[in-house]
Amino acid sequence: MSDWTFQRETVKQFRFSGCDFDPATGVARLRYAFDQGPELVETVSFPGAPFALDPAREHALRRALRLLHLIAGVSYYKAAVPPELVIEGEPIDADTAALMEDLYTHGLGEFAYRNGLDLHGRIRFPASEAADAAPAPTLGLAPHALVAIGGGKDSLVSIEALRQAGVAQTVSWIGGSQLIAACAARTGLPTLNIGRALAPALFELNRQGAYNGHIPVTAINSAILVVAALLRGVDQVVFSNERSASYGSLIPGTGEVNHQWSKGWAFESLFGAHVQRLVAADLHYYSLLRPLSELAVARQFAKTDHYDAHFSSCNRNFHILGERPVNRWCGQCPKCHFVFLALSNFMPKPRLLNIFGRNLLDDAAQTAGFDALLEYQDHKPFECVGEGRESRAAMAALGQRPEWREDALVARFNREIAPQLDAADLQIAPLLQPEGEHRIPPALWEQLRANFAA
Repeated sequence: MSDWTFQRETVKQFRFSGCDFDPATGVARLRYAFDQGPELVETVSFPGAPFALDPAREHALRRALRLLHLIAGVSYYKAAVPPELVIEGEPIDADTAALMEDLYTHGLGEFAYRNGLDLHGRIRFPASEAADAAPAPTLGLAPHALVAIGGGKDSLVSIEALRQAGVAQTVSWIGGSQLIAACAARTGLPTLNIGRALAPALFELNRQGAYNGHIPVTAINSAILVVAALLRGVDQVVFSNERSASYGSLIPGTGEVNHQWSKGWAFESLFGAHVQRLVAADLHYYSLLRPLSELAVARQFAKTDHYDAHFSSCNRNFHILGERPVNRWCGQCPKCHFVFLALSNFMPKPRLLNIFGRNLLDDAAQTAGFDALLEYQDHKPFECVGEGRESRAAMAALGQRPEWREDALVARFNREIAPQLDAADLQIAPLLQPEGEHRIPPALWEQLRANFAA
């Protein structure tokens, strides 16, 4: 309807109006709409076209594309969070509906908190008993990993661990970040850069007062890489989310809100099982770092200086419409604070100062930022950072080291904060032990375990 206008409060429906894939060009189109408004069309471009797939892989691809369509819809749904969801075309089964309700409710947790919304019980995906829910077959996929790279320390630890274990891999990322491209090139491995273009109309809706905020982007990227794995005929999609990602920020009066829910174990276990059950029985989705704490990942990263001049975990470098930053570390954000603190325990001080260009722990202006990491008079930041107990243990360890203990924030910790804490809770060694649930293939985990524990 040409006279339709977007008004956030009056929108009744969000519609999943369809998706398609052109094997000749490698372009997938994901289509959405509010009420009777114009279609919002997102495109995802997979290099390597034209693609020729046998019938079994083509059927798996259709299911994977449908999964991507449902998951990527979160970017658009959040603009108005209308009460009704409509799935046009093929219906979905109850399992898929339950997965989507979990993802939208928890993945939009921070978004809902910041916008004063309660999404619990509000998001209902319509399921049908007529939906195709036949178990997925084994496709005979080749042993090869598509490894997601984000430009930070975590994915580089995974890439080097897989290299050491002799696993064939392709370093993969979505979007046009020059920083990630430079990091990927530094690995010397084959690369796969997938294009993703959000519907241009979404930016117009934002100008018209759409809700905005954090979305579960790791879930979207996971679904994109599952499609890519089927197009390439490979059997693994590997992410680098550690144990700490499963813990959120405890907000008084609200409870736990996890900024990185789609990086946590709850999403990984649900999504990985869903892919094997309904997409391809031999397609393995897992995080290689799940049994590790953030501090254990930092220890692994510090073992090589190969990426010191190339990596960045600073979130200010990763915006949808951003140029390559002049400095790889802003030195002000929670990610900069945490990575500096974590690495300080495992590499010589001059090397760390060379990476960051300054000493963040000798700057009193950074006090509030580090207090939030320590969960001292504040809650854990809405960022992908380690648990409060990791930050406290890391700071306590620095407080015992001559080269660090005179620095402003370390000295303050020793003076003001440490006396309030139980020394038994400040030991780093227990936090470095691999533990907890994971989806890493057993033979690979046996190879990695000793390396990760040492």
